[in-house]
Amino acid sequence: MYERLGIGGIVGILLVLGGIALVAWQAPIVAAGLAFVLAGLGLVVRALVGNLLKQFGMF
Repeated sequence: MYERLGIGGIVGILLVLGGIALVAWQAPIVAAGLAFVLAGLGLVVRALVGNLLKQFGMF
C-alpha cells in the first residue's frame, strides 16, 4: 500500500495524523469529529475515483 502512496502521500497522512493528535491533546471531542469528517471525505473520494475509472473502463 505504501508504494502506491509515494512520499507525498505518506507525508500527507503523517500531517493529518499529527494535526488530529494536536487537536486531541486540547479537545478530544473535536478531534473525534475531525477524524469522522476526514474518514467520510476519504470514502467519498474513493467512491468518486472508482466510479470515474469504471466509466473509462479501467477498473
